[in-house]
Amino acid sequence: MEKVLKKLRKDAFLIFEAGLSAVSAKDAVEKALILENGMLRVREREYNLSSYARIYLLGGGKASADMVAALHEVLGDTIAGGVVSVPHGQGGKAGKVRLLEASHPEPDQSGVENTREILRVAGQAGRDDLVFCVISGGGSSLLIAPPDGISLADIVEMNKALLMCGADIKEINTIRKHVSTIKGGRLARKIYPASLVTLVVSDVVGDDLASIASGPTVPDTTSYGECLGIVEKYGLCGRIPDAVIQHLQRGADGMVEESVGDGDEAFKNTHSIVVASNSTAVKAASARAKEMRYGVVSMSSSVVGDTHDAAHSHVRLAKKVLTKNDPVAPPACIISGGETTVKVRGHGKGGRNQEFVLSAAAEIEGLPIAVLSMGTDGIDGLTDAAGAICDGKTMARARELQLEATSYLNNNDSYNFFARLGDLVMTGPTGTNVSDIHIIIIGKPT
Repeated sequence: MEKVLKKLRKDAFLIFEAGLSAVSAKDAVEKALILENGMLRVREREYNLSSYARIYLLGGGKASADMVAALHEVLGDTIAGGVVSVPHGQGGKAGKVRLLEASHPEPDQSGVENTREILRVAGQAGRDDLVFCVISGGGSSLLIAPPDGISLADIVEMNKALLMCGADIKEINTIRKHVSTIKGGRLARKIYPASLVTLVVSDVVGDDLASIASGPTVPDTTSYGECLGIVEKYGLCGRIPDAVIQHLQRGADGMVEESVGDGDEAFKNTHSIVVASNSTAVKAASARAKEMRYGVVSMSSSVVGDTHDAAHSHVRLAKKVLTKNDPVAPPACIISGGETTVKVRGHGKGGRNQEFVLSAAAEIEGLPIAVLSMGTDGIDGLTDAAGAICDGKTMARARELQLEATSYLNNNDSYNFFARLGDLVMTGPTGTNVSDIHIIIIGKPT
């Protein structure tokens, strides 16, 4: 079986790579833009570039550096200037556009200063100007502008509590949008009355524009009251700084201005499109698996909820394929995408992809199955790994090293479990971000 498992592992990586290649941020932006004789077509809309006095480029996110590169290739010297907040290691210049570095996933003072500069440039845009905004996952941490009375330290502590409590990304970003002067449509308001085009690489299930990077350039329909409901739902009083709770309460009482809603004049001249998403990656990965002669089951690009539950449901389906040839016969490949949630109870190190794989490992022991789960951005949780891989012999190998999988799971320490086995997947930053891809490959029964 060792030879079979080795092939399944190799094929899992090849299928993942096909999905990742399909969501190259640079390629996606270039495909979305067509420039001919001074007329720029952005999907169904056209812009006569000669009619604008100046063109600016703003934004932030883990994929934004490659998005800027694509826009610069298309527009060149017509871009008068701009500022984009990017992760460390991606800084520099693209023509007159400055790529300023900041920390992710934990925001830092550089992020605050970068955002202040973005808002300053946005305020320079006038009625005769055109602004492009490049937004991608990670923008919530890279675009940081706390309102008066809330410090950067408050934001950091708030984010940690939100990420650990089990809230989903929409709930997390609902609160983030209400403790910011750039999120929740506020950047669009700052840019108005200039025309605005937002290009988005989506890391959010369902591609909800208001949730991606906390929606700085699109209308927001959430409220301070909803924020307080989330605080109560997850018992966050005492875990989120008092300054944040007090700000949310003042907002609910009508003492602080709401985020920018639909119908506001700020959105009169705006156009927002998603250029790459998780569904794009899942479709490409599925096509590659079919080329490799696997029967393919594409579950969904909208997998959410508890990470352990998601892993168990994937394994149940894999066993059904293996034992009943249902819904396809092996060799087969189950592919899905999305963003699950880990409720942190222990003090270990890991991420939702590593937890997904560890949750699956015990259930596939002795079977011709391999499970790969990775973040398309190359980062899983607060670790340097993109994810992990396991197969039908993982548990036997773990016992040889006296590793107790249940203990590691209970301590949320999947990183150190897979580090001991050499089964962490390290890619480094990929330059894109469309959330996670799960690949389960089932070989023929032996």
